[in-house]
Amino acid sequence: MINKKHIILVLAALILASCSEPKLTPYDLKRAKEFVLSSLPPLPRDPSNKFADDPKAARLGELLFFDHELSATSLVSCSECHQPNKGFQDGIALGFGIDQVHRRTMPLRGIQWGSWFFWDGRKDSQWSQALAPFETPAEHGMTRDMVGREVLTKFRSEYEGVFGHAPDIADWPYRVSPLLEGAEKTGWDTLPLEKKDEINRVFANIGKSLAAYQRTLLPEKNRVDRYFEAKLKGEEPKEADVLSAPEIEGFKLFIGTAKCDNCHSGPLFTDHFFHNTGVPVDNLGDPDFGRAKIVADIKQDEFSCLGDYSDAAQSECRELEFMSEDIKLFEGAFKTPSLRGVALRPPYMHAGQIGSLEAVIDHYVERPDPFANMPEMDGTLALHGNHNEAPMIELSEDEKANLLAFLKAL
Repeated sequence: MINKKHIILVLAALILASCSEPKLTPYDLKRAKEFVLSSLPPLPRDPSNKFADDPKAARLGELLFFDHELSATSLVSCSECHQPNKGFQDGIALGFGIDQVHRRTMPLRGIQWGSWFFWDGRKDSQWSQALAPFETPAEHGMTRDMVGREVLTKFRSEYEGVFGHAPDIADWPYRVSPLLEGAEKTGWDTLPLEKKDEINRVFANIGKSLAAYQRTLLPEKNRVDRYFEAKLKGEEPKEADVLSAPEIEGFKLFIGTAKCDNCHSGPLFTDHFFHNTGVPVDNLGDPDFGRAKIVADIKQDEFSCLGDYSDAAQSECRELEFMSEDIKLFEGAFKTPSLRGVALRPPYMHAGQIGSLEAVIDHYVERPDPFANMPEMDGTLALHGNHNEAPMIELSEDEKANLLAFLKAL
């Protein structure tokens, strides 16, 4: 005999279940495919680094990445700020090497798909980016001759196994640099051109090996990937991968009303570009102008794609050749960070100005003007409140909570 009470309970459970998981429309699934990690294209080659995918170069780069001797204090390695157990980031507002720097540390997984590096994009390759912290006093505090000497002393055989014969360092000067004032710069300026080139080439190769290692740091699938990949195949996700109703509603908001995907697009949740989104200025006395400050100089960088130590033909440096140099376009603009693992990386923004994801969402809803009372600068660079590129949005408290749930699921 059929138990009517049992049937009613089963039907009620089915109705409740159907209500608990929002329906994914064909449009939702089409958009979801844009964001799943399986849609990430193959890693593009770096024409400026012919060793970028050389396993021996990557092995040397890994040794250097974790070597504390590559700092003036012998206490700082790349891994101090880019910690593997924290998504190759450090979890603090401002990076700290030998001393505190003025921006947050960016995570490394997935950045190899981009064309510009650092928050302001002042480097156009991973190998060139890897060199800059060595010569920054507050980070590694070394000079390029010191870095080269240390590497060739400890890892000569590994270096020569990748790059061929290494020069004799016995007649290298000590602590000379074109970037520092005083005795360091004087010492560099008086070097013969061939000695400068010798030091620079070893230094560039060190960056290329570090980049080869960092190119192996691939983004990892998360629950959002596994859930949508199953749905896109017409399968039911595993129980551990199921997204909750708030998380699904949050995704719908992410690609809809909240307009997050204007900048946080694609499988890495970033457009790899630069935007001014009205983030509070962390130091009004010495404001950070972002990309606007560097666009005039980047093509002159000796370690750029167009420089003497690049392995690329000029025709292969298209990003650099055709980049915009419009200062006004880039006032207060910073690179869009990936949102993968974002809940594990507070505080947020380029200088850690916003402490929580809840506050980040509020920032974009309220869309404050941090420059309203700021005077003009020197006429060349001036942060303007009307340059805020963040779209105007409205979200209820429930919608904010749903969006937050989706961001945490990443």
